[in-house]
Amino acid sequence: MSAEAADREAATSSRPCTPPQTSWFEFLLDDSLLEKHLQKPHSDPPPVQLIVQFLEQASKPTLNEQNQVQPPTDNKRNRTLKLLALKVAAHLKWNLDVLEKSLSVPVLNMLLNELLCASKVPPGTKHVDLDLSTLPPTTVMAVTLYNRWAIRTIVQSGFPVKPVKQGPQQPNVMNQIQQEKELTENILKVLKEQAEDSITVLEGALQLKRDFYVHTMRTLDLLAVEPGMVNGETENSTAGFKISSDEMQCQGCYDLGAVYFLQGPTNPSCYEKARDHFFRTKQLVSKIGAASDHYAIDEKRLAGYCQACGVLAPSNVVSQPATPYSQIHNFMKTNNYQGILKIFLEDHLNNSLPDQFRQSVLRELFQKSQQGNGALAELCFKVCACNTVYDILHGQPVTVQFHQLFMKPSKEKIDFLLEVCSRSLMSDQASEASKRKIATFLKNLCLEIEDLQLVFMISSHELFMKMLTDEESKMVVEHLRKKTSRVSMCTKPITSFYDIPASASVNIGQLEHQLILTVDPWRIRQILIELHGMTSDRQYWKVSSKWEVPTIYSGSILGIKDNLTRDLVYILLAKGLHCSAIKDYPRAKQLLSACLELVTEFSPKLRQVMLNEMLLLDIYTYEAVSAQERPPPELISRVRGYLEMRIPDIPLRQVVAEECVAFLLNWRENECLTLQVPASLVQSNPYVKLGQLLAATCKELPGPDSRRTAKDLWEVVVQICSVSNQHKRNNDGRVCLIKNRDSTMGIMYRNELVSFIKKLREPLVLTTLLSLFVKLHNLREDIVNDITAEHISIWPSCIPNLQAVDFDAVAVTVKELVSYALTINSNSHSWLTIQADIYFATNEYSAALNYYLQAGAVCSDFFTKQVPPEVYTDQVIKRMIKCCSMLNCHTQVAILCQFLREIDYKTAFKALQEQNSHDGMDSYYDYIWDVTILEYLTYLHHKRGETDKRQIAIKAIGQTELNASNPDEVLQLAAQRRKKKFLQSMAKLYF
Repeated sequence: MSAEAADREAATSSRPCTPPQTSWFEFLLDDSLLEKHLQKPHSDPPPVQLIVQFLEQASKPTLNEQNQVQPPTDNKRNRTLKLLALKVAAHLKWNLDVLEKSLSVPVLNMLLNELLCASKVPPGTKHVDLDLSTLPPTTVMAVTLYNRWAIRTIVQSGFPVKPVKQGPQQPNVMNQIQQEKELTENILKVLKEQAEDSITVLEGALQLKRDFYVHTMRTLDLLAVEPGMVNGETENSTAGFKISSDEMQCQGCYDLGAVYFLQGPTNPSCYEKARDHFFRTKQLVSKIGAASDHYAIDEKRLAGYCQACGVLAPSNVVSQPATPYSQIHNFMKTNNYQGILKIFLEDHLNNSLPDQFRQSVLRELFQKSQQGNGALAELCFKVCACNTVYDILHGQPVTVQFHQLFMKPSKEKIDFLLEVCSRSLMSDQASEASKRKIATFLKNLCLEIEDLQLVFMISSHELFMKMLTDEESKMVVEHLRKKTSRVSMCTKPITSFYDIPASASVNIGQLEHQLILTVDPWRIRQILIELHGMTSDRQYWKVSSKWEVPTIYSGSILGIKDNLTRDLVYILLAKGLHCSAIKDYPRAKQLLSACLELVTEFSPKLRQVMLNEMLLLDIYTYEAVSAQERPPPELISRVRGYLEMRIPDIPLRQVVAEECVAFLLNWRENECLTLQVPASLVQSNPYVKLGQLLAATCKELPGPDSRRTAKDLWEVVVQICSVSNQHKRNNDGRVCLIKNRDSTMGIMYRNELVSFIKKLREPLVLTTLLSLFVKLHNLREDIVNDITAEHISIWPSCIPNLQAVDFDAVAVTVKELVSYALTINSNSHSWLTIQADIYFATNEYSAALNYYLQAGAVCSDFFTKQVPPEVYTDQVIKRMIKCCSMLNCHTQVAILCQFLREIDYKTAFKALQEQNSHDGMDSYYDYIWDVTILEYLTYLHHKRGETDKRQIAIKAIGQTELNASNPDEVLQLAAQRRKKKFLQSMAKLYF
C-alpha cells in the first residue's frame, strides 16, 4: 500500500474514543475543506502542524528510474501543497510570534520563501536592490516579513539556550535531529551574512508612511486561478489583510532595535540607534496598543530594552527622562560621585534600585578606592551606609563591609548614618515594622560604640527618642552608666569628656537641641518642664533665633508672668506659624490647637488671637486642598465672624483680614463686606476698606448705580498709584519737580495692592480691577493707543492731579494683572484682548496678533462658529490690519479689510500694490469674497504681466457662490466660510 493510500485509510477509519484526524491528503484532493477545518475552535491537526505536513510533502525528494534521489519536481501537486501551507499561514495573519514558536527555522524559511515567490519577488534578487516605494503593497509586505524574520532569528540565536535533556533516541531519529541542526546552522550563517542588507531593507520600509496589505486566503486563491495576473486584484492597493502604517512602524522599530542592541558590544554607536528605535516603539505602543492581529510586543522586554539603552546610551530628549540607572552610569564615567550619593539618598523614599545593583556600585567604588583614589574612602562608607539601611529595612543582616568601615566611627559618620535612617522613614508608606527595625539597629549601635560622646549623639537624636520604647531607653541608659563606671575605674588618666553624663550643662544643651528639633506639642511641654526644673531663670523662648512671633503678639505673650507658660506659648506659636509658612498644615494645626487649649485657661485676649490664627490656617488649608469646591458654611461663618468682631484691645494681624477679605470676594459674599463690617475695622485695615469698595462695585455691576460705587474705589486706587511730589534744585540753580517713589499717598503701597489682587480668583472682581487700571492707563497724556476692557465706562474720565500719578507703575501693574488673570482663565476673550492691546501699544505686533486671534478662537470654537461682533469690533480688526501691515503681510491686510462693517477698499488696494509681501500672496486668494478686490487683483496682475497669478485671481472670481445674482444668504454663507478658513490658517501661522 502506498503512503498516500495509507493516509487516506487512516483518515477514513473510525475510532471509538477520539474524533478522526483529517489527513493533509484530503485537503490536497479538496482544498475547500481547509477553510472549514481552520474555522473549528480545536482543529486536529492544528494549523501550524498542517504547515509542516504540507511543506514536508512538497519538499520530499523523488526517485528516478535508476533509483537515484532527485529534488522534488515542480508539478501541480507540490504547487498546491505549498499554496495550502501559505493559506494556513494567512489564516494565522502571518503572525511571526505564533509561527516562530511552533515552526523550526528550516520550515519557516521555506514558508517565507514561498510567500516571496507568490508575491512575485524574482528569485535570486537581492532585496536591498528593490525599490519598495514602487512595488505592490503585498510584495512590499512579503519582503518586509522575510527580513523581519531574518533579523529576529539572528537576535534569537544570540541568546544563550539551555540544552534540553533528552532520553535515549532511535538512530534514525538522532540522524534526523542532526540533519535539522546542520540545516538550521547553514540557514543562520546565510542570514548573518545578509544581516546588513536585511537591516537596510527594514530601515527603508520604515520610511514608507502608508498602509500595507499581506496575502489572505482569498488573494492566494486568486493567484492559483490566474498565476500570470498582473496589476489585478491581487496586486491592488486594497487587496489582502490591511496592516496600518503605525502597526508596521511599531513592529519594525522593535525588531530593528533588538538587532542594533545585539550589535552594541562590538559597535557602541548601535546602542544609540537601538535607543531611538525602542523609544519610538514605546510611543507607538502607547498609541495603538501592544497587541495586534499579526504581532504582539512584549512590554516587559521592551521596558527592559529601554532601561538598558537609557544606561548604555542615555538620551538628551526631554520626553525620555533619565532613569537612576543611566544617571549613575553617567556619574561613574564622569567621576561625579556626589551625584551618585544624591541618587542613593533619594532612593530611600521610593526603593527603585535593587540590592544587587547597589552592591555592584559599591564594589566598583571599592575597586577604584583600592587603586589609589583615597578620596573615595568617605564615599564608600556613605554608599555602604545607604545599602546597610536598605538591608535592615528588608530584613537582611548588617554586612561585614559596614562593620569594617565603621571600625573607627566619627561625628561625621554618625551624622550621615542618622540622616539616612531619617530619610528612610520620611515616606508615608513607612510601616511600624520598618520603624522597629531602624530602632533596633540604632540601639545595637549605641551598645557597640565605645566613644560615649558619639553614643550621646545617637541617643539624643529626635529619631532615636521617638522610636525607642521606654524599656529600651532605660536599657541604653543603664548600659552607658555601667560603661562610665568601668571607664572611671580604669588606670588610664580620665579625660574631661568622661564627666559628660554628670554635667548639667550638657543635659541642658541636649534638651535645648531636642527643643529646637521637635514639633510635637506634648514633647515640647515635657522638655520645657525638665529645663525649668534644672534652672528657672533662663528664657528658653530665646534658644533659637529662628523662632519668630509677630511683633503685635509678642507683647501679650512675653507679659505672661509664669515663665514656663510664657516659653511654652511663645514656642508653640512660633513653631505653628513656621509650619504654616512651609505649608505643613497638619502639624501647624496640631501646634496651634495645643496653644489655644493652653491660653484658654488664663487669657481671653490670647484665646482670640489663637482663634484668629486658627481661622487663617483653616483658610490656607482649604485653599490648598479643595479650592474648586464651595467652602463649608461653618468656615464662611467664621470668616464673617472675624470681620464683624467688635472685641476691643485684641491685637489683629493685617494678613488675617487680608485673607478673609480675599476669601469672601472669591466666593461672592459681597453682602457681608458691604453691610456687616464695623466702620472701625474698615478705617484701621486698608484691605478691609479695599474689599468693601470692590464688593460694593461688583454688586452693582452692570446696573446704573455702579458709577457711584465705582467712584469711591477709583479714588482709593488713584491715591495708591500716586506719589508725593518734591522740588529739587539742580546744579545750575533751576528748580525741577521729581516724584518720590518711596512714599505713597494711598492706604497701601502698589506692590501690596498687586499682592492682594493675586489672591483673587473671582472673574468679575478681576475684570473690574483690570478695567479700572486700564482706564487709568488710558488717561496718560502721551498715550497713543488706548487699551479696551469690559466695564471701562463706569470709571471717571479725568483726574484732578494728573501729574501725581505714577503712570509707569500703572503700566507695569496692568501687565502684571492681565498675566495673572490669564493664569486663572486662559479662555477669557476680554482678558486676551487686553493682553493683545498691551502688545499693540508697545509695537509688538506679532504677539498682539497672536492674542487677537486667541480671543476670537476661544469664543468661536476655533473659528468653527462666527466670532461675536462685540469681540471682533472694527477697532480690533483695524489693529489686526495694522499688525499685518507692520509685519509686511499685505495680502492678509487686504483680506482683513473685508471684515470691517464697511470694506476699506483704499487700504486693501494700497496693500495689494505692495510687492514685498511676506505672506502667501496668491495662496490667500481663495479667502477673498469681495468681487471688487478680486477684480482689482486681476487688473493688477495683468498690468504687471503676472499671468499665473492673474489666472488664480480669475479662478477665484469664477466661483459660482460669489456670483452677484445669488441671494444674500448664499453670499453671506460664502463670506462666513472664507472668514472661518482664513482665521484658522492665521491661527495655525501665529499660534
